[in-house]
Amino acid sequence: MNSARYTHTASLLTNGKVLVAGGFYYYGVDYFDSAELYDPSTGVWTITSSMNYARICHTATLLINGLVLVTGGEGNGAALLNTAELYDPSTGVWIINSSMNYARYVHTASVLLNGNVLIAGYVAM
Repeated sequence: MNSARYTHTASLLTNGKVLVAGGFYYYGVDYFDSAELYDPSTGVWTITSSMNYARICHTATLLINGLVLVTGGEGNGAALLNTAELYDPSTGVWIINSSMNYARYVHTASVLLNGNVLIAGYVAM
């Protein structure tokens, strides 16, 4: 990868590439908003556009339309996030989505049969 990172997400896209987003290098410092794509057919990592928010301990969910929904997590300064954004693999662009009702991290996200996403787990009040 271009950046060493952990507590990031990795999502297998419908085009066969892997999207790696967020994470950090050293706890409390260098939270990443950056994202990278891995192409298993070439073995090459490329940088794609950055998320709107740096985050760790978030979720990344591949939606039925091929977009990736990223939700919550912890941002710089240990602020818990209620924000959500979408990654469009066809354009390589992140789009801010409506925020969740509550900030969450170390949570889960599951695509339901109707295409909705159920977010469950730790809520910061």
